[in-house]
Amino acid sequence: MLTTNKLIVRACLYAVAMCATLCAAYAQTPAGTVAYPSKPVRLITTYPPGGASDIMARIIAQKLGEIWGQTVIVENKSGANGSIGLEYAARQTADGTSFVIGNMGPVSINPLITKVPYDIARDFLPISMVAISPTVLVINANSPAQNLKEFIAFARANPGKVNFGTAGPGTLGHLGGEMMKRLAGIEIIHVPYKGGVLAIQDLLGGHVQMVFADPQPILQHIRAGKARPLAVTSAKRLPIVAEVPTFAEAGLPGFVAENWWGAFLPVSTPKTIADKLQADLGKAMNSADIKQRFEEMGVEALSGTPEALRDFVRAESEKWGKLVQEAGIRGE
Repeated sequence: MLTTNKLIVRACLYAVAMCATLCAAYAQTPAGTVAYPSKPVRLITTYPPGGASDIMARIIAQKLGEIWGQTVIVENKSGANGSIGLEYAARQTADGTSFVIGNMGPVSINPLITKVPYDIARDFLPISMVAISPTVLVINANSPAQNLKEFIAFARANPGKVNFGTAGPGTLGHLGGEMMKRLAGIEIIHVPYKGGVLAIQDLLGGHVQMVFADPQPILQHIRAGKARPLAVTSAKRLPIVAEVPTFAEAGLPGFVAENWWGAFLPVSTPKTIADKLQADLGKAMNSADIKQRFEEMGVEALSGTPEALRDFVRAESEKWGKLVQEAGIRGE
């Protein structure tokens, strides 16, 4: 029979064992956070495999997997210019087992041009910016214009005869064209396609005269002399096409239009998990290998606070809202 003392000893040993188990759950983490993740995590991307968003998501997933010692699975939920993926992400269990990387389109632009089944401020916790990238204004290599000023002069002399191809209504290429119309005082015609690659193909074929293209898919055509770059849409030059001036340098100041990506969690996710994801995502995005791989794509790797991402999203919506209204842009 166990004596009272032995029972007390056993109780104490059990308590110590339980304490050790609980402490292990918090081991190697900042005070007040959880040992996250303890099982595989899904990184949701709102576009199909093969595109820039998908490639970046897979790079990030690999790095987070290394940091966590845990599997990170990329899940593609594409359609409606990213809106389907964001709606799906908002409905996931808020336990940190999934997060989404959304970009400018579904986060800031789609709600301005069509009815979407989610609200960024209501349905999501902002975590961190992850990347930003400009587009490159390119024209067909057979065009007589050799630079941006000459092309603008040509467009002014031929109102309504210059077409610009885009990946669809409300995309960055469409917004860039509308912004250029207003800043340069030209009349150019929007020609939407089902994707950016199709717009580039028609540019090379001479069916449209200009395209705001993502850096990676257009670079090969620039190098081959089939497309002539006139300017990049960022405030500073893009390293992979360092010879191409910014719009300000090329003679059209005030033109800045960049795509961007940010990480979000379902809104009810515990703060301890959100803080852990933000910290580890920062480690990933500041790693030398991710910075290099992103730069090779024409993308700048970023990190930051939830507050900074929230403010940035709000500013982007305000910035583009006026242009969307003036141009009468509507989603399909």
